[in-house]
Amino acid sequence: MRQRLKHALEVVLVPIAAAIVFLEQTLIRYLNVMMEAVARWPPVARTEAFLMRLPPWAAVLAFAGPSIFILPVKLSAVWFVAHRHFVLAFAAVALGKVLATAIVARLYRILRPNLLSLEWFAWADRKFFQWRDWAYGFVRSLPAWRRMTELIERIRAQLAALVSGPSAR
Repeated sequence: MRQRLKHALEVVLVPIAAAIVFLEQTLIRYLNVMMEAVARWPPVARTEAFLMRLPPWAAVLAFAGPSIFILPVKLSAVWFVAHRHFVLAFAAVALGKVLATAIVARLYRILRPNLLSLEWFAWADRKFFQWRDWAYGFVRSLPAWRRMTELIERIRAQLAALVSGPSAR
């Protein structure tokens, strides 16, 4: 019975966990590239230089700021739902989440040295990454994850062969 429950949970949870891990890693990678390009714009570069000089508690406020700026996007989603524009509501939430993730990830990179000087932040940062690494390790150790990874690699290889096939001739 216990083995069946474990297998059933793997079948249900592994695809969800895989999607979350894949989306998180992919989104963060491409958003970091995008934000690095944006950071080369002189006004943004000056703003980042200013933020790096903030004292730790001001850095906490700057780090929390995007949560406030995303509020209008969330309110627009509520307005869209109230007017039965569900696709627009979903798009507003998705766009808001992507922008907030990009901004928060960039702020984290910029402000992290200042934030780590706060003992409670350093503790929370360490605990969060320990938990994340444990969760990733657990999901990646599941047989269903390994099977899914192998399947994805086979599909990638087939797609690469398909794309390179006509040009190789």
